[in-house]
Amino acid sequence: MPNDRNQHVIDQNPHEAAIFGGGKSLALYVHWPFCRSKCPYCDFNSHVRDAVDQARWRDGLLRELEYFANVTNYREVGSIFFGGGTPSLMPPATVAAIIEAAASHWSCAEDVEITLEANPTSVEARKFADLRAAGVNRVSLGVQSLDDRALAFLGREHSAEDAKHAIILSQRIFPRSSFDLIYALPEQTQATWRHELADALNLVESHLSVYQLTIEKGTPFYGDWRRGDWVTPEEAIGAELFEVTRETLTDTGLPAYEISNHARPGEESRHNLAYWLSRDYIGIGPGAHGRLAQNAGAMAFDQHRAPETWLEAVETQGHGTKNRISVSANERLEEALMMGLRLTSGIPHDEFKRIVGNTVEAALDATRLNRLIDGGFIVLDKAGLRATPAGLMRLDSVLGALLG
Repeated sequence: MPNDRNQHVIDQNPHEAAIFGGGKSLALYVHWPFCRSKCPYCDFNSHVRDAVDQARWRDGLLRELEYFANVTNYREVGSIFFGGGTPSLMPPATVAAIIEAAASHWSCAEDVEITLEANPTSVEARKFADLRAAGVNRVSLGVQSLDDRALAFLGREHSAEDAKHAIILSQRIFPRSSFDLIYALPEQTQATWRHELADALNLVESHLSVYQLTIEKGTPFYGDWRRGDWVTPEEAIGAELFEVTRETLTDTGLPAYEISNHARPGEESRHNLAYWLSRDYIGIGPGAHGRLAQNAGAMAFDQHRAPETWLEAVETQGHGTKNRISVSANERLEEALMMGLRLTSGIPHDEFKRIVGNTVEAALDATRLNRLIDGGFIVLDKAGLRATPAGLMRLDSVLGALLG
């Protein structure tokens, strides 16, 4: 499928009227790019700085938020997600100011979900009460492992005991909480992973994110892996660990609702569902992305990645948008499939038509679709279009075969 996105760059005008959106609800993402240290596996837009001018950064985020409020036409914010980087390093007063600004520019839904990512170090855990008072009602902890050897390998600053304390504390303070784990580490076996999952299940309340370790170019892990300093489990073992995860968590009332995310019914991340179902969202902060409806199409917003570049742009022109790009119909279809088929429930027919403007049968090549259905990788029924368990394990290949 051709990617013609670069042919649709639109000039930016900070004084334009509110022309984007018009739907009821909007998801808001706030990116805090700073960390105390950079984890060796991480390729996110995160940076280590000796000092951060907190007042200047608060003003920059608030100014960009105001810019997007002026060029959109929404009635309310349904979710706010503070991601990073390490947002738990933000002053709680800054978090409160952003939540208050969002509620003043639009309004907040009665059941608005406000999530903040946090590291489980003792220093950051001491901020939990203040973050709750600021308006955060859901926390997502970057635990990554409950094994001290694995935490040292992953370059984490906390211990397994720190993680357990932070999980318990977060559940006391926040109405909803989640934590992350990483599996398929070097030398990890089914037995060791089952043991760690059992430890996690003694702690988890309602939501758990479980990610397979991926080696990304440009990270320290990539260089280590290329040199042969260590090896990750073979693909077949990774697939076995994936199956063990789904089976164990499903049997304990935490079924997968997305490839890497498990929750008790009703406890799914509403903010992330907005991404997976291609609903409208705004991203503020360095490297943040946004997708907004416009007539029958959509616009993509990409903010400057470098923190200092983004901040200077905001102070100069009111926003740090690097590109504002028209998303073609083909790209909209591709994004809808790439995101929506990650969900175990897939894409309902009404959502597919809302996103793509057409039915599944009309939008997709019948030969390719039927081949995947007959192969047991895709299901198309009254509920919508979804990948089977076998399809989820091979989703990249399924998407390639579906899109051609």
